[in-house]
Amino acid sequence: MQSLTLGYSPCPNDTFIFHALTHGRVACEGHVFNELLEDVETLNHLVLEKALDISKISYHLLGFIRDDYCLLRSGGALGRGCGPLVVSGKLGHMSQLKGKRIAVPGRYTTAALLLRLFDPSLDNIVHMPFHEIMAAVADGSVDAGVIIHESRFTYAGFGLVKLLDLGDWWERETGHPIPLGGIVAKRSLGNQTLAAIERALRSSVDYAFAHPDESNGYIRAHSQEMSDEVCSAHIKLYVNDFSLDLGVAGEAAVNALLTRAEETSLIPRSSCSLFLP
Repeated sequence: MQSLTLGYSPCPNDTFIFHALTHGRVACEGHVFNELLEDVETLNHLVLEKALDISKISYHLLGFIRDDYCLLRSGGALGRGCGPLVVSGKLGHMSQLKGKRIAVPGRYTTAALLLRLFDPSLDNIVHMPFHEIMAAVADGSVDAGVIIHESRFTYAGFGLVKLLDLGDWWERETGHPIPLGGIVAKRSLGNQTLAAIERALRSSVDYAFAHPDESNGYIRAHSQEMSDEVCSAHIKLYVNDFSLDLGVAGEAAVNALLTRAEETSLIPRSSCSLFLP
């Protein structure tokens, strides 16, 4: 059996999706997985260093790793009504942000990319872990923040207000759903192994949909700071039909994001195919 390193986040949507694959409910022919759970920006940097065979990443990072990794069609986070939010405690409109300090949840996150696509002049950027952003905005360490994950359900409790839903802006601007994070695998694994991983990943998502309560203990073990209600809302928001298969609409959304990022020189251009040859 070949052991492969597999990275994903401890967020409920990822533990829900990967539970079956890492707990023996579904198999990947001839392969076992050595999983590593880290926040997505840590995973982004590990993949940038080619340290993981398979991993969840931000779609922003995909623009920097296409020569070495291909995108898998299952397991990612892409949809409508699920984009990052720009929040502030003392400002009331996006026009007030020029020159102000704005926290984003990491250099390679899709949240950071969307902010720059929305307004390239917003360049006084502070990178920090996503779970620290709301407190930093609330105490005035930064003037605004771009929040992701379960923060979209809890920011009001920090006395913050929403200035912009970047996902909603993207959907209105392009007509596409918003690609947040996808699953990539090293091209060097070879087509046969990559195809087997893709089948197993789809089976894991299928199993999660068919047995939604079976992974509860695993999910809660990695999200103890969340209420049951927030945890459930998180999964419902970020796990959908696109998680099972990107399909034509999902693939078009990913290509649109990368094309816009290339055109504004926010990622390098590449002639590599996104998927398996």
